Amino acid sequence: MNHHKAKRKFGRTRSQRTALLRGLAISLIEHGRITTTDAKARELRPFIEEIVTHGKKATLASRRLIISRLGGNEDNAKKMVDVIAPRFIERPGGYTRILKLPRRAGDASKMAIIEFVG
Repeated sequence: MNHHKAKRKFGRTRSQRTALLRGLAISLIEHGRITTTDAKARELRPFIEEIVTHGKKATLASRRLIISRLGGNEDNAKKMVDVIAPRFIERPGGYTRILKLPRRAGDASKMAIIEFVG
């Protein structure tokens, strides 16, 4: 039974799920807004918001943690700490928003846009 299990599995192994979230997070940091399925956007939200919270601290340890969470991607970690996180210094949380889109034509999946607020 899957009672009280918060995370979605997406029919993937743990390493594949981690790679999926990292890829989505990197795309969101690079572009500021991405279109994906609703389930993936909902799973990405807590992952990226934790990264933004660490980015607001801007310490060496938080930079290293962000680099680790993004799979060694130092350029995007630097962008998170230097560009994105300072926009949210006064904000206590809720750095992203999810906007619903019409269902995808091919398989009728629920689609959504996830973007940084402000």
